[in-house]
Formats: sequence, structure tokens, C-alpha cells
Amino acid sequence: MNDFTEIKESLVNYVEQLDEEKSLELAREALNAGIDPLSLIDVMNEGMKRVGILYDSKDYFIADLIMAGMIFRQVLGLKEITDYFHRTNHKKIGKVVIGTVKGDIHDIGKDIFRYMLEANGFDVIDLGVDVAREVFIKNVQKHSPDILALSGVLTSTVDEMREVVKALTEVQLRDKVKIIIGANHLTENSFRFIGADGFATDASVGAKLCREWMNLGHGQGVEGNG
Repeated sequence: MNDFTEIKESLVNYVEQLDEEKSLELAREALNAGIDPLSLIDVMNEGMKRVGILYDSKDYFIADLIMAGMIFRQVLGLKEITDYFHRTNHKKIGKVVIGTVKGDIHDIGKDIFRYMLEANGFDVIDLGVDVAREVFIKNVQKHSPDILALSGVLTSTVDEMREVVKALTEVQLRDKVKIIIGANHLTENSFRFIGADGFATDASVGAKLCREWMNLGHGQGVEGNG
């Protein structure tokens, strides 16, 4: 199998089916065939989107999301991809502080978005999961990032994301950083309620928006969604 379209379709299906062995096998085959690592990451992300749809429809559960995340991480750990990250490590276009907000211990979406950001040339400071708003503030003060990325799988995280934005406003840091929020459950209404600059339900869309912000500069007030 050496046709990229065929490989892409098969790999997306294997990820959707949570077939770890086949996914890794085909990812290696794709890289050996000369497929660009970023293109492969996009294919993996497409598979993850399908898993997310199945989760939203209650056909998949949290355990299935975790399994899909493990497959994604293993593919990202392949030598050809890690070598690519090392080669592009010095070409940083901006800095992002990222974390899953307090009350949520899920790291799948956060980790995928972090990998997408790194693949797109960002320096990423990952604060982990269940991050208190005070920790976000402290790290914005410490690292002076261009972008703050807030993640959350649970619908209850909408309120906490809003509190983080409010806390940044109270300490006069809100206008110093762009804020992007990410989760499958986000809508235009919840995005407006939170008060962020942009949101994404898809990691590749979110990474693209962050790149646009860096190209346009901080004063543009660009908004986007997945």
C-alpha cells in the first residue's frame, strides 16, 4: 500500500476503531513511504475527531477516549516524528501556556493540542490537569506567553474557564495574552460566556488559529472556532 489517500483512509479507520497495532503499523509504513510528519499528525487528528464524535453520541466512553489518546501518543513517539520535532525545535514562532482547568483531570485533548502546537512551531509550557486559576495567573506572569490555552472535557469546565478569564482581568493581565479554549462540548454561546478570544473543537483548527494570531499580531482581536 503506497497510495497516500488509501493509507490516510485506512489509518483514520484504524484510529476510529481503536486498533492500536494496525494504527502503529500503518503509521510506520506511511513515514517509510515519505509522508510528511505533519501530514501524518493531521491524519491522526482526523481519526481522533471521529472518536470524539462517537463519544459525543455515547457510543464511546471515557475509556475509549483514553485508548485513542494512547494510540495518538505512540504514533507521535515514532522516531521519524520525534526527529522532526528536534529539527524544528529552534524555529519558535510564539509561546503558549496550556492546561486543563480545575475540576477536570482529563489530558487527552490538551496533549493532542500541545503536540499540534509544537508541530506548528510553538514553545509550549504544559501545566498539566486540574489547574487552579491562581496557577494560570502565576505562569502567565512568569512566562509572558503570547497565548493561554484552556482545556476541558467536562461540560462543567465552562464556568471555571470563565473564572480564569475573570481572574486575569482582575490582575490586569487579560489584555497581555490571547486566550483560546478547547473542548468538544464548546459552542459559540459558551465561548462568548467565557470571554476568550477564540475557541476550537478540533486541535488542528486551534493550532491554525494560534498561528494566525502570531502572524496578525496581538492587537487584531481575531476569533475562530472548530
